[in-house]
Amino acid sequence: MSRTQYFTAASLDGFIADEHDGLEWLADPDDPADTTYTDFIRDIGAIAMGSATYEWIRRELERTGAPWPYAQPTWVFTSIPRDPIPGTDVTFVQGDVRPVHAAMTAAAGGKNLWIAGGGELAGQFHDADLLDDCFIQYALVTLGAGKPLLPRRIVGSFRLASVRPIGTTMVALHLIRAH
Repeated sequence: MSRTQYFTAASLDGFIADEHDGLEWLADPDDPADTTYTDFIRDIGAIAMGSATYEWIRRELERTGAPWPYAQPTWVFTSIPRDPIPGTDVTFVQGDVRPVHAAMTAAAGGKNLWIAGGGELAGQFHDADLLDDCFIQYALVTLGAGKPLLPRRIVGSFRLASVRPIGTTMVALHLIRAH
């Protein structure tokens, strides 16, 4: 059965991007043997992301010339028209997350669904009672301002499944739905 999972990195003060949507503060973990992301993405069959995340990836691909990093079909939530990146399986959507979740579940073929960017988007999946797991990798930095991890009050929805260090610069938390 598919699980809907929010996998992200955050600063110690709870931001997933700086005030300019930048991620330059997020250094790679200093543990070259860490397989957290590799293990996670192997079980993902479909991806949802917010428009700011999509645009950040688009800018990075243009800057570096790298290819689109995901083989999975991806739904980008946006309120304005966006240009697709050629050769990608990206669908632009807006509105209620529930019908998109149903389409993602069908496309995932039994694999998990990843909320790949946007605390607000993850919050919408939570509000619709569709968010099963949160994987948060806290970097040992503070930003003071930026895009919040989850910009809403959430009390009692999750319980701690695990905590573990990633090298000496990050700590990984796994939270699961509490019902």
